[in-house]
Amino acid sequence: MTATRCAARATGAALLAAALAVGATACSDNDTSPSDVASKGADILASATAEAQKKLDEFKNGVDAKKDVELGDVSKKDGRATVPVTVKNTADAKKSYLVLVTFRDSGGNRLDAVAVQVNDVGAGASKKATARSHRSLGGDVTAELDRALSH
Repeated sequence: MTATRCAARATGAALLAAALAVGATACSDNDTSPSDVASKGADILASATAEAQKKLDEFKNGVDAKKDVELGDVSKKDGRATVPVTVKNTADAKKSYLVLVTFRDSGGNRLDAVAVQVNDVGAGASKKATARSHRSLGGDVTAELDRALSH
């Protein structure tokens, strides 16, 4: 497994753990109302989004790199949305990237947010990674490049 895939999985696992910690009681008994479940879902999304933002904030000396990142088409596997992420380093030195991808429903509502780290992209080179939602997402899902930083 490449270092990029390991870093992406580690970041995703950390975000998933945070989301699960918040939502662990979302369906704890049969008396949970739909509004309680929706509220817990919103809490999980807020937690995942905040954790992804925290990763972006921790990315030291990062500069805007959205122009270097391209997202492919969204697909689903076992209900989870995935989107290919391609980073092309246009600089003359090796760079690492942190990319924040937001998954949205057909109405534009935010469903999930994922931070993907792509390390050690050579000057003029490209690297691929995959952004994967933390949970199953129903309906039509789109992916949006929210932020991208390089250093």
